[in-house]
Amino acid sequence: MAVYALAFIAYAIDLARRSAVAAKAADDAKAASVEASGAEAAEAAGGGTIVAAPPKRAASVAYGRSPSLRVGVALTVVAWLLHLAADITRGLAAGRVPWANMYEFALTGTLIITSVYLLVLVVSKHDLRFLGTFVTGLVLVLLGIATVNFYVSVVPLPPALQSAWLVIHVFVATSAVGFLALGFALSVVQLMQARRESIAASGTAAKQSFLATLPDSATLENLAYRVIIIGFILWTFTLMAGAIWAEAAWGRYWGWDTKEVWTFIIWVVYAGYIHARATRGWRGSRSAWLAIIGFSTVLFNFTIVNLFFKGLHAYSGL
Repeated sequence: MAVYALAFIAYAIDLARRSAVAAKAADDAKAASVEASGAEAAEAAGGGTIVAAPPKRAASVAYGRSPSLRVGVALTVVAWLLHLAADITRGLAAGRVPWANMYEFALTGTLIITSVYLLVLVVSKHDLRFLGTFVTGLVLVLLGIATVNFYVSVVPLPPALQSAWLVIHVFVATSAVGFLALGFALSVVQLMQARRESIAASGTAAKQSFLATLPDSATLENLAYRVIIIGFILWTFTLMAGAIWAEAAWGRYWGWDTKEVWTFIIWVVYAGYIHARATRGWRGSRSAWLAIIGFSTVLFNFTIVNLFFKGLHAYSGL
């Protein structure tokens, strides 16, 4: 958690630096515009051709070379390695996969979120390192809550969990959460970017921020849609695998248990998001809000449902 906190600080410093550079670029562009206007006025008044001085070059920085950004990514990798070691040692101590209760699910789930983030940095053609602030911040908060409120000692598995489906069903569920969390982060940034673009389009002068250095809202929306599609496919398998496991453990595929219902609610929300965007033209802020609502249902399912609703899936360990 300490290394994640340092990575979060490094990413935050990079965002602050981006804001400063964006503001300087805007000032330089404004100064260049004033100089060009002055040259045109002088030419018109003198009747001759006056060559204006070349405009000042707008501030341009190769963000990929930002020291704080490189430090943030390096610290994230170090934190991920420590996180992986903690997850593996928990599994070795328990003699099983480390996701049988809320603490272990949080430990593994946050590891998957970081893994998905690092994977996307490698495979994506877009530079998404700016998401480091949101990803490390989310992981840090979830790990802190899990450590303080959900920690339990290693205990034997209940009979219903002593199945190979524990490995398959829960691992796929945590993987789905990792992709959905990244889609959530992209959707939050998309809303912020869309608001900035709306202010700029209205002609109102707005304070320059780090958003000016990020992809436009349409690009962010497309990226969010792609990672959410992957998460939705994994969540669909989670729902199907859970039904098969329920039939093996309790003799029925579906029993309207609270956990089962909320798993289905999450699936319906994200299915609605995909359908609305693909066939109804729900683009922009509406699709972003649907993605945010979807991840809110995921968090509700993990926290409120596990803590306050009892049922056959009451495996919080608390």
